Parts: sequence; structure tokens; C-alpha cells
Amino acid sequence: MKKKKIFVLVGHPDSDSLSSEFATSYAYGAEERGHEVRRTNLGELSFDPILHKGYKVRQELEPDLLKLQEDIAWADHFVIVYPSWWSTMPALLKGMFDRIWLPKFAYQFYKTGPFAGLLWKPLLRGKTARVFVLSDSPPFLARVIFGDTTNEIRKGTLWFSGFRVWVKKIGPLKFISEQKVEKWKRRFHHWGHTAY
Repeated sequence: MKKKKIFVLVGHPDSDSLSSEFATSYAYGAEERGHEVRRTNLGELSFDPILHKGYKVRQELEPDLLKLQEDIAWADHFVIVYPSWWSTMPALLKGMFDRIWLPKFAYQFYKTGPFAGLLWKPLLRGKTARVFVLSDSPPFLARVIFGDTTNEIRKGTLWFSGFRVWVKKIGPLKFISEQKVEKWKRRFHHWGHTAY
């Protein structure tokens, strides 16, 4: 198996969470197999997640956001682990994407030709991404009731910028036993091994 450069991002604001535990197991598995791993807990970074003027005024990126861009650009494989809150990602993770997913980093709209402003060039093409979404509900039941709640990260964000993306929903976790937590950790360790 080809060794990969893997960036693991914990999208939970609290570093003491199941998201963090599972990400740690994934990272250990990947390192054990010889993959090069960088890992970040989003909640430990310092940045303003709010785009105060939208995209009409350039908002300078804080050093932690610049480092995130560097790690994403460096990686062959981008792994994100986060909980589903109200059928979407935590606000801090959404704010991170709002701030760093910018032209000249993630994409660039064509400025000339018949489709100027409509078509774009994905700038992160050739990379893969695995998104693990943790949920208190059984994934099948949540899908039936709420539909696909991962489209904004899967397609609207990662695919848009060139990633090949796979999403794995994990649940129910609300009353999970310690034995089941350990079982999930073993699975994450295996997925890290295979850079899944």
C-alpha cells in the first residue's frame, strides 16, 4: 500500500469528546501503518469563525487558519471527525470553512469565456477525503426523517474544490456503552491502517 500524507481534523469544539477519541484511534492506526499524519483539534485553535462582511471585504486569516490551509494543501487524504448537531456540522467547523475555503486556495472561478463566473477550477483536485459524522440517532433513521444532511460538506464544500469524498455516519451514540466505544475505536484504528 502506498504511504499517504493524512491530515486528521477533529471538528468538535471540545477536545475531550468521542470525536477526539475516534480521531486519535484513526491517527494511531495510520501511523502504525507508516502513513505520515498531522492532527488538529479545531477547538484548540484561535480564530474568529464569523465572516463579518461576507466575502465582499477580505478578512485576514489568523495564524491558526493559515496553518490549517497548509495542512490541507500538504495532505493526500483529509479526515474530518465531527458530531451532527441539528442535522449539520458544529458552528465552529462551519466557521472554519467559511474563513479558509477561499479563491486561490480551494477553487477559482473562470474570469473569461462564455461561462465566466459560473464555472470554476477546483484547486484541491487529486486529494481524497473521509468524513466521519457522529450522531445520537441511528444513521438510517436520521436519513429517512431528515434526508441527506451531509451534502453541504460532502458536495458543496469538499467535492466543489476537487476532493473525492466518502462519508461514514456513526450512531446511535447517545447511550453508548464503554464496550461499544472500544469497538468503534478498533474500527477507527483499522480505517487509519487502510487510510480509509
